[in-house]
Amino acid sequence: MAPATPTRRECVLVLLLLVSILYYTSIRSRSFFVLAPISPPSPHSPSAISTLQEQDPHVYETRLTWGTSEVPQTKVLANVPGWSIIDKLYVFKGVVYIVANDPDTVPDVANMYSKGIEILPGKDAEDSRLPGDEDIRIINTTEAKELFGKTGAAVIDGVTYFVNDHPQFIRHYYHWSAELYFGFWRTYSSLDPSISADGNTTLPQPRHMFFNRIDAFRWRDPTDMNQLILRSSFPDVTMEFNDDWDDRVKMGVPFVFERVVLADRSAAMRAYNFQRYQRTAAVPFGLPGSVNWWMTIRNSVIQFAGMDLDEGSSTTSRPVITYISRQVWGRRTLREEDHKKLVKELYRLRDAHGWEVNVVALEQMGRAEQIRLAVRTTARFIMMGVHGNGLTNLIWMRPTPRTTVIEFFFPGGFAHDYEFTARSLGIAHYGFWDAQSFTSPDTPVNAYPEGFQGNSIPIDAEAVGRLCYDRVTLSLEVDD
Repeated sequence: MAPATPTRRECVLVLLLLVSILYYTSIRSRSFFVLAPISPPSPHSPSAISTLQEQDPHVYETRLTWGTSEVPQTKVLANVPGWSIIDKLYVFKGVVYIVANDPDTVPDVANMYSKGIEILPGKDAEDSRLPGDEDIRIINTTEAKELFGKTGAAVIDGVTYFVNDHPQFIRHYYHWSAELYFGFWRTYSSLDPSISADGNTTLPQPRHMFFNRIDAFRWRDPTDMNQLILRSSFPDVTMEFNDDWDDRVKMGVPFVFERVVLADRSAAMRAYNFQRYQRTAAVPFGLPGSVNWWMTIRNSVIQFAGMDLDEGSSTTSRPVITYISRQVWGRRTLREEDHKKLVKELYRLRDAHGWEVNVVALEQMGRAEQIRLAVRTTARFIMMGVHGNGLTNLIWMRPTPRTTVIEFFFPGGFAHDYEFTARSLGIAHYGFWDAQSFTSPDTPVNAYPEGFQGNSIPIDAEAVGRLCYDRVTLSLEVDD
C-alpha cells in the first residue's frame, strides 16, 4: 500500500511547529546588547561598513582619510584616573597620540596612560611609571598632519578595550573579573545610564581587546575562569597582544581607534578611590551609571553556565547558606577545630530551621558549576569564607536586600577586595575577626598583619551562626 499523502492542514501544522521551535530557541539564548552604531555615526561605523558591504561586498572602509583637510581631533568622552573613553585615539610607531588644538580640554595624560611597567612600592617606583613623550603625546592638527602624512590612518573599528598593563595582576580570577572587567564595564556603561534590570543595553559589544604589554598566554588564569568570563560575555571579541602591537609598530603607519575604552592600572592608582579602597575598579564609580550596570555581563555569563534568566532571578522558598572552604587548598585557612565547629553550627541551623547548607571546596568543582551555585541560591543567600579567590563568585549573585557575603580575616587584617565588590553590587558584606563582626561604613583600613596569609585563622562559629540567623530573619521581612 502506498503511503498516505499529507493533507494541507497537516503541512500547515508542521510548519507552525517548526516556526515555534525556532522562535523558542532564539529567545532561550538572549543577547543583552543592541547592535547600535556609535553615535554620531561615522563613515567607519559598523553600520556604515555594513551598508557598503551590502552595496559592494568587495568594498571595505579601512582608512580614515583627511587629504587637504585637518586631521580629525581626538575626543575624550569620559575620564577618571586609569579609565578613559576616547574617540579617535591615534597610535603611531608605538606612541599614543591625542590630537587636540586646545590641549587644556584634555585630561592630564598621567591620569590616562603610563609606561605599563611592573608596579613596585615607593615614590621612586611610582615616578618611574609616569609616561613620557615616548609613551603618549598631545599634538595639534598641524603637527598631526606633518607626523602622520596626508594619506590618513588605518581604522581599528568599533569599540576596543585597551589594557596598558604589565601582566603582574592580570592572570588571576579576582583581578581579571572583579577589577579589570569590572572597571571596563563600569566605565563603558557610563554611556548608557538606562541599562535595565534585565541587563538590556544600547551599547555595542566591544569588537577588540588589546594588550600591548603581555603575550597571548599571560591573561589566562590557572582555573580557566578568565577565559570563560570573556568568551561568554563577548563571544566574538578579537584579541591582540604584544607581538601584534610590535607588528603595528614595525609597519610605521598611523592607526586610529574609532572608540577605545582605555585601562591603565598605574594611572588608576593616582585616584582617591584607589587610595581609599586599594581597588582600581573603585575609581570609575565616579562616573554616572545605571544601578543595573553589571546585569548585562552577569546575565550573559549565567546563561553560558546553563541557567536561564528566570532561574537566575527567581526566589527560593528557603534560605541557603554556602560556606566556601579553603581547608583542602591548604593556604590561608581556618584553624581546623574552628572549621569543624563552623560546619557543625551551619548544620545545626539547617536541621533546626530547614535551611539549605552547602559546604564546598571550589577547587573540586567545575567552572559552570561554581557559577550555578552562586546563581541558584541568590534569593535568600549567605555566601561565606576566608578572604580568597573563591569569593569572586559573589559577582554572579543577584543583588537583593536578602543577599549577604561574610568574610573571615585574621584578627587585625582586612582588604577591601570583596567588601567593595559586594557593596558596589548592592550586596551586604560582613567581615569577621574571630567573634567580632563589622560592616560598612564601619570597616577597618587595609592591613596585612603576620598571620593574614596563614593557616591558623580563628573564627567563632556561634557568632557566625547568630549573624546568619539575624540576616535571614531580617531578610524574611523584606519584600524582594
